[in-house]
Amino acid sequence: MTAKPFIVPIFLTRAGCPHRCAFCNAGKIAGGRTGDWTEEEFRKEVETHLFRPRRRRTARQIAFYGGNFTGIEKTGQMRLLRYAKQYLDRGLVDSLRVSTRPDYIDDHVLEILRAHGVETVEIGAQSMDDEVLEKSLRGHTSADVQRAVARLKSAGFETSIHLMAGLPGDSPAGFRRTVEAVIELRPDTVRLHPTLVFEDTALAELYQLGEYTPLSMEEAVELCKYALVRFTKANIPVIRLGLQTTEEMAAAGSVLAGPYHPAFRSLVEGALFCEMAFDLASVMTKGGRPAKGPLTFLMSPKDVSSFLGLRRGNLTKLKERCGREIAYGTDSLMPRGALAVKCGGKTLERRIDNLPG
Repeated sequence: MTAKPFIVPIFLTRAGCPHRCAFCNAGKIAGGRTGDWTEEEFRKEVETHLFRPRRRRTARQIAFYGGNFTGIEKTGQMRLLRYAKQYLDRGLVDSLRVSTRPDYIDDHVLEILRAHGVETVEIGAQSMDDEVLEKSLRGHTSADVQRAVARLKSAGFETSIHLMAGLPGDSPAGFRRTVEAVIELRPDTVRLHPTLVFEDTALAELYQLGEYTPLSMEEAVELCKYALVRFTKANIPVIRLGLQTTEEMAAAGSVLAGPYHPAFRSLVEGALFCEMAFDLASVMTKGGRPAKGPLTFLMSPKDVSSFLGLRRGNLTKLKERCGREIAYGTDSLMPRGALAVKCGGKTLERRIDNLPG
């Protein structure tokens, strides 16, 4: 299942977790729901999502998020999987997805998952730096991540890896090494978000003591921009960039510090399009202005907001940088992540996957 599926999320807040990580306030991140679902509650939640009108049919997955699924005691796992498999057997969903820790994967676990229609396993790696993992109170090592991904791939599961930028003890160079280490593992997809300081966490205590400094928004965008370019070059889709906002997260005082933005991916993609546009404009006007008239940028209709940037800031920067009129339009034949510029009969193009990085 390489295309992004339609996800029916079931949140199991901290269910199966052996301890609490330094950054974790799962009630804020995933919502306040615990993992103790009755069959009736499960049915209502699934069908609320499943039977919403949609314009086109996509692959559908029921996904168990917010905890360590394979750490839940076996009867609890089996009960939840049975609830979900009913929809698989009826043809209403195509497969199941679970999120778990890398040190809770073994052959018996995989047999249970496969027997109940699980196709995708998301591994909470967070980092591939053992010192960062220790300071984040993860309780596993980078070697555990390597073993888990190898075992999952060998057993034929689709794999996804979850990473965080700006963890305690990490650095820009260390995060870049983590990105490269994950590329070597060849997961099918990646999730990525910057570290936020939530109330009632060990990280909040470090922050209040002045022993942890979160990333600035500019730093977070720069690191995640690097990661997005590198994963795109490696043909590994980044299926989420930034945390999905919950009601609990949006409440005053929930996020104490850190680069929080409800549309963080838009900030990162906007920064990338701005970089591509500057590069194209520089090449096009090298040695003098090539011809009278505007620089006309073309992109996929789905990339217009990324090209324009937040509050059309990219357009303003381009006009100031180039000192000439800027026009833009769409081309339905252009792929996502591509940008072209035309002027005086000449056309140049860039894509996210051919940027330096």
